[in-house]
Amino acid sequence: MLLFFQILITMFIAEMGDKTQLLMIAMNSRYKLRDILIGSAASILVLNAIAVGLGALLSQFIPTWLIKIIAACAFFYFAWTTLRKVEEGEEKETIRDSKFPILTVFGTFFIAELGDKTQLTAITFAANEGSESAILVWLACSMGLFAADLIGMMVGHLIESKMPAGFLDKLAFVIFAFFGVTTMRDGVCLLTAGWIPWAVTGGAAAVFAILCVCTWRKHQNIRQK
Repeated sequence: MLLFFQILITMFIAEMGDKTQLLMIAMNSRYKLRDILIGSAASILVLNAIAVGLGALLSQFIPTWLIKIIAACAFFYFAWTTLRKVEEGEEKETIRDSKFPILTVFGTFFIAELGDKTQLTAITFAANEGSESAILVWLACSMGLFAADLIGMMVGHLIESKMPAGFLDKLAFVIFAFFGVTTMRDGVCLLTAGWIPWAVTGGAAAVFAILCVCTWRKHQNIRQK
């Protein structure tokens, strides 16, 4: 039991302030709280199962740099669609309500957390404790991770209910865009060093900024008409 709480507290502390906790805040602008709870909980259980059982093996088949670049593109996409939601208004429900919101939350959380420090922590605990403690490590890691991200969900829900309309959407745009840039840089840094990662990241950020400006100007022209 002591080991269980040691792992749980370690995972909780490791996740506090991490990008996935901030993503839980941002997702409140896009999905219902129920969908976020179910999608993130399922993703956490699967991620920690991979970390405990197949984490070391997985890294041999899926390069970390590729995971991070895919995640960066996903963050940019969510930032852009959030901007569209802000510009088009609440009547544009198709942006907020996808056909499979739980699967979308699951996939976003999964990609963001895959290879993160909390998953590496789970792999370390599993390696240290051995296969006989695999289930205990899996449950403790999952509960610690979910407890920390639950705080992010509650903060996002509170912001949405207490702050002015549209505030959480703007915050979500900033969060998604920030993680798009930083995750892209981290991914390219795993491939090469020097000025190239900064150049690629700057280019990706510039393309994203141009797309956002075009989207903003398009809707401004529509409003003027």
